[in-house]
Amino acid sequence: MENIINKWIEEDIGFGDITTEALIPNETLANAKLISKQEGIVAGAQIVKEIFESRGLMVAILKNDGEEVFKNETIIEIMGKAKDILVLERVALNILMRMSGIATNTREIIDKINNIAPNLKIAGTRKTAPGLAKFDNLAITIGGGDSHRFCLDDMILIKDNHIAVLGSVSKAIQKAKETVSFTKKIEIEVENSKDAAIASKNGADIIMLDNMDPESIKETLEILNDFNLRENILIEISGGINSENIIEFAKTGVDIISIGSLTHSAKSLDIGLDISLEIS
Repeated sequence: MENIINKWIEEDIGFGDITTEALIPNETLANAKLISKQEGIVAGAQIVKEIFESRGLMVAILKNDGEEVFKNETIIEIMGKAKDILVLERVALNILMRMSGIATNTREIIDKINNIAPNLKIAGTRKTAPGLAKFDNLAITIGGGDSHRFCLDDMILIKDNHIAVLGSVSKAIQKAKETVSFTKKIEIEVENSKDAAIASKNGADIIMLDNMDPESIKETLEILNDFNLRENILIEISGGINSENIIEFAKTGVDIISIGSLTHSAKSLDIGLDISLEIS
């Protein structure tokens, strides 16, 4: 984490914050508050604490990761050199705003479907910002969702392009079983009921129904149930699912819904930094 934070700061500062260096005396002390301008779920507070502490600043977290924050509430307080607070302001805000936005969006979707399908998992995808994947997925987890895969080595996920190269669903699963450790689950992406049945018969642990409408999903589940192919298999759906249509998909009876827009279209939570001179 220390190395990542240092890279963030180095990228933002460049050869130096010429504005702060020119205007703010080195000995000036100040208090600062990170204040939410809207209601949401806090995510990234611990990371922001480390960002400010990297310059020797004193930090108090008032709203922990996963807690709800309301408009005009203070999330974090900082005390120390004004120059250091100002230098770190944007880096700290950027990660806190982005992660809190992802966590808030995740929580809103979970709350929306909770009464319909309380055991349904809402998961992220790998559609994250380069360099921020672990933080994006951590924000989903803080919001109550599932991170899915943090990295490509987490599990086998056979997608349409893998199948296109190998030639068939059955061949892809068999190849994975032959070459990969038994400790890794095997998930496969399919686009129709026939391939879902083949995947189940060949021993997939998780079947992802990709870009299927709710009716087609229900029909596929019925077929799997009729042929006793649903037992011990998780069914995931993905593709074009968002907060507007989530309820219809939640009613289908699947186990997992993965939503790329949790991260690739994340709207940051509006948070600002207010600073004032310390009164001794």
